[in-house]
Amino acid sequence: MAVRFGKMNKTEAKKRIAKLTREVNHHRYLYHVLDKPEISDGALDSLKNELEKLEKEFPDLVLPDSPSQRVGGLPLDKFSKVSHLSPILSLADAFDLVDIKDWQKRNEKILGEKIKDYYLELKLDGLTVVLTYQNGVLQRAATRGDGKIGEDVTTNIKTINSVPLSLQALKNKKLPAVLEVRGEVVMNKDVFEKLNKKQLAKGLALFANPRNVAAGSIRQLDPKVTASRQLDFIAFELISDLGQKNHAQVHQFLQDLGFKTSPYNQLCQNIEAVEKYLKKWEEKRKTLPYQTDGAVIVVNDVSQEKVLGHIGKAERWMLAYKFSAEQATSQILDIELQVGRSGALTPVAILKPVLVAGTTVSRATLHNQDEIKRLDARIGDTVIIQKAGDIIPDIVEVIKTLRTGKEKPFYFPKKCPICQQAVAKKPGEVAYYCQNKKCYGQNVEKLIHFVSKKAFNIEGLGKSIVRLLADKGLVSSPFDFFTLKTGDLEVLEGFARKKADNLVKAISQAREINLSNFIYALGIRHVGEETSQLLARHFGSLKKISQASQEEFMTLSDIGPEVASSLFSWWRENQNIFSAIEQAGIKIKNLVSQKGALADKTFLFSGSLSMEREKAKNMLRLAGAKILSAVSKNLDYLVIGENPGSKLAGAKKIKSIKIISEEEFLKLLNKNN
Repeated sequence: MAVRFGKMNKTEAKKRIAKLTREVNHHRYLYHVLDKPEISDGALDSLKNELEKLEKEFPDLVLPDSPSQRVGGLPLDKFSKVSHLSPILSLADAFDLVDIKDWQKRNEKILGEKIKDYYLELKLDGLTVVLTYQNGVLQRAATRGDGKIGEDVTTNIKTINSVPLSLQALKNKKLPAVLEVRGEVVMNKDVFEKLNKKQLAKGLALFANPRNVAAGSIRQLDPKVTASRQLDFIAFELISDLGQKNHAQVHQFLQDLGFKTSPYNQLCQNIEAVEKYLKKWEEKRKTLPYQTDGAVIVVNDVSQEKVLGHIGKAERWMLAYKFSAEQATSQILDIELQVGRSGALTPVAILKPVLVAGTTVSRATLHNQDEIKRLDARIGDTVIIQKAGDIIPDIVEVIKTLRTGKEKPFYFPKKCPICQQAVAKKPGEVAYYCQNKKCYGQNVEKLIHFVSKKAFNIEGLGKSIVRLLADKGLVSSPFDFFTLKTGDLEVLEGFARKKADNLVKAISQAREINLSNFIYALGIRHVGEETSQLLARHFGSLKKISQASQEEFMTLSDIGPEVASSLFSWWRENQNIFSAIEQAGIKIKNLVSQKGALADKTFLFSGSLSMEREKAKNMLRLAGAKILSAVSKNLDYLVIGENPGSKLAGAKKIKSIKIISEEEFLKLLNKNN
């Protein structure tokens, strides 16, 4: 029986806090001092969040060198060190609306009154810099450093065109002798993309992200290098007192003084408006010219800000809301096996629930026994998990330095966990398979696949409903879905007449389906979405596909002996499918593709796109193009979005592959339509 990891006692918490403190300090040093992060911001934030929660639960265990007791990284020795006129304090983090409401309650208790309103700013992902003006002329620019002492980077900051070298006069206001402004040095995503193209052309290593480039550019000893990077400065705070009554007025003063401020800031009258703002920009952040990892919620009224002040190293009147990260850390509580429609056994890590990319994740795939061995993943391990779009989360790394010694290795069983029949590896494959073709687990997965989004796409038939219908004996083969009546469903737990009616209607509406979607729905081994599209385009009808020989299948590009054999064998064993189609009343439509300059061109995507990847794929299919699953000599175009992965490195080694941006991809499509 697998051991599950749960709530800690004080002894365990003490060890965990010590390990987390060391780990976070290590990664904070890499990120803030050396600008060479080894893990993503989301993963680091997740570790910090876990540590902070443990420290709140066990406040007497907080260590003197805990990240919660400090502000930022140490200044580098390349530049002279300077003291800030006023310390730059940190912000507490919020990860959901509950955190925000708790923050509001605490503040209103201190104030003894309601907070009047809030000012929201997008948290730009760059390098914080403090500008000091004397008699209206820029005298010094310094990095944040540790919050008290930073680095003098004045010469480099002067190369940024959006930094005013002298301030504009304010109407009816005399500027103080010394005026201090804070802001963020950032790099536009378009500029970053062009910079990486130059790196690619020179055969140099690509930069990881705009934030690292911005930080590294400010720390260049040669100002000419900084000037060539086309950096930008966005002001967000005025430290000096110009009589501002609220934070919105601070931004107006900054604009009047000649600073660029973010056009995406907004005054919000209440928490409901705050929530709407956060939801809007979480969804739209990829459309921004700069990278952002969240928003800053500010108590707008300056008199209330002064009363709230700060606690320890953090301002009370500001809160940093973190947008959902695509990476986070969690703990493996257990490892379970899932049986797929082909009989393949897939190990799944049961995780301590964590928010990743906008959803709470409690499971992540471990793929197979070889992957478990490669990661050295064990029950009880702290891991970095990654999620992109609708893809099931992956475990990308085990943080072995956080191990306690109680972690348990996982071994594959010799019998299927569903039917208790023998499991074995197939020659040349890494996966284990259940040998029982009548395995109940396999059959249920086939049913789920049949009604899935890329197949029949029947609304209301989620995995749990399909399992319920199978458990009750209402469906045992895919075509049984089309025999369901309202009376069959309304007696089931969780169903009522209306829900049953709606599901029956949805099933009826799904009877008309594209040929490619129908082929995919059949769940033929080795036949995925792209092969289904290829078969639909080439043969034009299900009848012709069913009559094709193995040799004919092999004449199609991208179909090799294994896929051809699988197709031929499946049709030889399932000729009765046509009567089932007729009885179910299914109407199959052929896919009509456009023949143009992109016909038979091959594409592959890497990194995050601003548009849905599925939409991009469908646009290509309609243009007659094909989508590959991996980099090869047959690939014509690699389309890269934000944070492209290993596919980019592979494509760079093959000269015939054209590497293009999402913008270039869209231009290519428009040109050939």
